[in-house]
Amino acid sequence: MIERRPYSELGGAHHGWLDTRHHFSFAEYYDPNRMHWGNLRVWNDDTIAPHSGFPRHPHRDMEIITYVRKGAITHQDSLGNRGRTEAGDVQVMSAGTGIAHSEVNEEDEPAQVFQIWIMPGEAGMPPTWGTKPFPKGDRSGSFVTLASGIPGDDGALPIRTDARLAAATLEAGKSAEYQIAPGRRVYLVPAAGRIDINDVVVSAGDGVAVSDEQLLKVSALKDSEIVLVDVA
Repeated sequence: MIERRPYSELGGAHHGWLDTRHHFSFAEYYDPNRMHWGNLRVWNDDTIAPHSGFPRHPHRDMEIITYVRKGAITHQDSLGNRGRTEAGDVQVMSAGTGIAHSEVNEEDEPAQVFQIWIMPGEAGMPPTWGTKPFPKGDRSGSFVTLASGIPGDDGALPIRTDARLAAATLEAGKSAEYQIAPGRRVYLVPAAGRIDINDVVVSAGDGVAVSDEQLLKVSALKDSEIVLVDVA
């Protein structure tokens, strides 16, 4: 089953410095039918104004992935970490027993990010943070794993949960396939472009909830960037 969730129907809010859309219930947006997708709990589509951002705040027992689509985000946390993550790259924060952090757009242009939260496989672990560059050219024409807690996904940023984040860039007219193991679900969002997924047409920002499928064939109707999470 492939369910398209149009961008225009997502929850969200405008906070002046932040324009956000919520694929799942979050903050003041509540939909009992959109609480999670497997162990995927949050997928927020955030645009952060220049020289603004999220002040320091705490998290606990959550795997938090930030996929930067445009611009850059600078992270600081209570462990002493500081790092700048640019467009196309990924950072992972395993909140574990507790961590406080800030996420700020220190640039002169808006930053666009996907904030993705996945429930951990085990609570009470030590908190960690990491980031890694993933050149977009390396994922041209195929899905590349960027963060994962699945054995065998070497080279990806580690997360402490049975999930995988992958991304692909496709030129118009090109296709890529993604195999889904039995019993698993996928949630997919085009960061840019327009695509056809198993004969369902999806535009940038739309969510796609996939269940009971074994193979996704993704064809680009326009130059596209696609991000997906594969969850238990």
